[in-house]
Amino acid sequence: MNYDVCDYELRCMYRMKKIGIVLIGLLCAGCFCRAQQPRVVTGDEQTSRYFPLLKEKRIALFSNHTGMVGDKHLLDVLTENDFNVAMVFSPEHGFRGHADAGEHVNGSTDPQTGVPIVSLYDGKTGKPDETSMRNFDLLVIDIQDVGLRFYTYYISMLRLMDACAEYGKEVLLLDRPNPNGHYVDGPLLERKHRSGVGALPIPVVHGMTLGELAQMINGEGWLTDGRRCRLTVIPCLNYSHTTLYRLPIAPSPNLPTMKAVYLYPSLCFFEATPVSLGRGTSLPFQVYGHPRMTGYTYSFTPRSMPGAKKPPQQDRLCHGVNLSTLSDEEIWAKGIDLSYLIDAYRNLNEGDRFFTSFFERLIGVDYVRKMIEEGKSAAEIKAMWKEDVEGFKKRRKPYLLYPDPPNPPNQP
Repeated sequence: MNYDVCDYELRCMYRMKKIGIVLIGLLCAGCFCRAQQPRVVTGDEQTSRYFPLLKEKRIALFSNHTGMVGDKHLLDVLTENDFNVAMVFSPEHGFRGHADAGEHVNGSTDPQTGVPIVSLYDGKTGKPDETSMRNFDLLVIDIQDVGLRFYTYYISMLRLMDACAEYGKEVLLLDRPNPNGHYVDGPLLERKHRSGVGALPIPVVHGMTLGELAQMINGEGWLTDGRRCRLTVIPCLNYSHTTLYRLPIAPSPNLPTMKAVYLYPSLCFFEATPVSLGRGTSLPFQVYGHPRMTGYTYSFTPRSMPGAKKPPQQDRLCHGVNLSTLSDEEIWAKGIDLSYLIDAYRNLNEGDRFFTSFFERLIGVDYVRKMIEEGKSAAEIKAMWKEDVEGFKKRRKPYLLYPDPPNPPNQP
């Protein structure tokens, strides 16, 4: 017998055995992780829980392109199951989600189902008229939010809830996760700064799902004259405020990636300045720059494109910063980061002309602009709203539907 060959074969068998043990271990670990983190099931997927509530009701649906149940839109699911959908209410960006930010969208008809679409973003009141309200019994809400005070979908929901309370209509909300639901940050909106981009006394990042926020709207008496609407929420399954939920569909044209969704709380303030935040590029809400900013190696040129027909600084070479290379963990750890805004403010050296009056509508308070102009740091400004954040966390607690750690970190 050739003992060298035998030893070699034994060594190979031993190594294969070790590899097999490692592979089995990895497979078991993978199975364990999946068992520990089951898939989040959104409200609209739980048809057995809400189909019985829709029987013999005239239904109005508040939704857009994000209202998907698997590979079908909820509108199609409802009509295929012979429910009576009387109309669809659509928010900013329209029912299909293609319109620019702030662009007025007219009503239309869904070509597949023939259901009328009533736009809540047609430049009028933002609320349905009496004729629309008389034509349904129950409002179904299914739309993907991103958890920010200046993201307008919740404002449309608020106005619809108010109308439903006025006309005695029921509201059924099919909840979805909040991709920024793992933290709360920013000052509370002061009443004098209420607008179409800020309607409630909540922080910039409120950390709640629409279902939780709707319950808080009812419970805190935030509807007209403190009235309440008849609200039912179908919560998500397997979701908590530490769940890292990645959106399967971009919620609006200029939030195409999760990086943009995570940076949005910090970069949206550039909307109230001459600085471009990347609208009209492949990296909206992931870069910032201006033709007269100096000392940067990165540059970009905004162009007219769908979802950004007339972007700020269109066709001009902008110099600035590319934040798309940041890791998600870095963004989560910082929360709202005003250092980007302060950097551009100091570089352009325009003083108060850097800001428009829109800035206070976005940030919600007067002191932030003043502190930036006084040369304060992002950390000093952030410390000013710490009590706002802690107070809001306590106030919202009775309305939460999902587990919230005692001291939530600023990241999942």
